[in-house]
Amino acid sequence: MARLSAHAIEELDRRLGPVDTELRRRYPGAALGRQPVHTVYIPADRFHSDTVARWGTEAAAALDAHQPTPFPQALESRIRTKLATEPIEDLRIDFEDGYGIRSDDEEDEAARLAATALGSGGQPSFVGLRCKSLEQSTRHRAVRTLDVFLEALGPLPDGFVVTLPKVSAVEQVEAMVVLCGHLERAHGIAPGRLRFEIQIETTPAILGADGTATVARMLDAAYGRCTGLHYGTYDYSAACGIAAAYQSMEHPVSDYAKAVIQVAAAGSGVRLSDGSTNVLPIGETPAVQEAWALHTRLVRRSLERGFYQGWDLHPAQLPTRYGATYAFFRDGAPSAVRRLADYLARRAGGFLDEPATARALAGFLLRGLDCGALDADEVAVERTTLEQL
Repeated sequence: MARLSAHAIEELDRRLGPVDTELRRRYPGAALGRQPVHTVYIPADRFHSDTVARWGTEAAAALDAHQPTPFPQALESRIRTKLATEPIEDLRIDFEDGYGIRSDDEEDEAARLAATALGSGGQPSFVGLRCKSLEQSTRHRAVRTLDVFLEALGPLPDGFVVTLPKVSAVEQVEAMVVLCGHLERAHGIAPGRLRFEIQIETTPAILGADGTATVARMLDAAYGRCTGLHYGTYDYSAACGIAAAYQSMEHPVSDYAKAVIQVAAAGSGVRLSDGSTNVLPIGETPAVQEAWALHTRLVRRSLERGFYQGWDLHPAQLPTRYGATYAFFRDGAPSAVRRLADYLARRAGGFLDEPATARALAGFLLRGLDCGALDADEVAVERTTLEQL
């Protein structure tokens, strides 16, 4: 017979009720819906209404010109279908490093033309722009570009997001929240609709002078407007003093930064993106194939470490982005399907999987379906069941 009175439970509820509420606010769980496998950065003055289709054509031409590819024929066929139907999943029109410093008149015109091209239709499922940073030297230009772009764009496309680069302080995130509110009111955008990603490419964004993990505080300061954390490989590596020849997505300083980002964002609903490789698949076939092999390995490495998105900077990187991603999910699917089926049937198998692992298995299969690596008939578990887990 229980001896504790109801007052004991009531006391615990009084003590922990506010904690329960705060944990639910900070950690609502993984974001629902499809996550793109990459973000393609295109300088603003090079973006036109036919850019997405042209990237698909150029990517397919690279496959034709530089055989053999790193992938078997069956996988290459799936890649070619993707290039013909959805070559770019997530597009970012770049007004920062990829665009550079121009006159105000020139950047204003580029913002208007890019917004008009974006609004003409036929663009990817996920789109947005990267403005300049809110650091003192570029702050006014960043705000002006956003203002001009939104005026020319009109209604926001679904999946639209702003990428905020070179964030070093929590106050910059707080200022971005304020700026989003001003832009919404000025352009008749629904309150809270304007969302942004934080680009992590400075060392103070990882570890503050007071010893705290700054990025965790940034997420809280975003008041729900932050949708993603994007790691900037080369700015961050340079800030750590890494020589140019050794700056890489797989350098230990990169792995440390990404581990901090991963822990800070876990359970928050904020998605993660790895950076890019600056070794482009261009030139003669041996050089292209070497760059493809590197890109394939780096994409696979990111996926294995829980970074399901990365940056692509050239059309010829699309085949290996999709090829490496498809291979990752197809390699893991048979085991994931079998383990999940055993778990759902409460059947003894080779693994003693717990509910958290079952959710991870379901998430893996959903990602495989969403990106086109897997077909529904290859996943024995109904999608609704996967989503409910």
